[in-house]
Amino acid sequence: MGQAQQTENAEEIDIKALQDMYKKFVTECPSGRLFLHEFKRFFGVDPTGEASDYAENMFRAFDKNGDNTIDFLEFVAALNLVFRGDTEHKLRWSFKVYDKDSNGFVDRDELRSIIDSIHRATKGNKKDSNEPHMTVDDAVNRIMQAVDTDGDGCINMEEFIRGAKQDPWVLNMLKVDIKPSQWILDQRRESAHF
Repeated sequence: MGQAQQTENAEEIDIKALQDMYKKFVTECPSGRLFLHEFKRFFGVDPTGEASDYAENMFRAFDKNGDNTIDFLEFVAALNLVFRGDTEHKLRWSFKVYDKDSNGFVDRDELRSIIDSIHRATKGNKKDSNEPHMTVDDAVNRIMQAVDTDGDGCINMEEFIRGAKQDPWVLNMLKVDIKPSQWILDQRRESAHF
């Protein structure tokens, strides 16, 4: 019974968060379209700060039709995935964040760019307890070694998902993308204090 009550409370929190975001969306985007600069402002991201690159990659992943705006339906679909999606759906979304040029592959430069953005956005709070001094390049090398099964220097979506599911360390490295709801809630809390 206690577990069912916790689930209900979590759903209520999610619904409340979605309702709050809807109100904010309607207030800040009466046109019904959210542009990148508005997206950053919406989540309280400094356009030149550490989270800026990460926010740009999230924006691109949310923009399903590629028109450089997020309409309310894209926004709701993205938030539903962020708050309620299963691991595989979140990994698929994460892959889109990493695949900056949308060519269906994540190369070493794209991987490094996102890992670096995540590291800067989280200010290094996510450290592997076994390797506290791991650099961004060390992390990229380890991920490529674990995930690029055909050794072609690029990771396709299947390799990305399989590698993350098979290697707990890789999955842990991708947690910021797999569970961006915490990042979104943190950004909302920070922007509410201003």
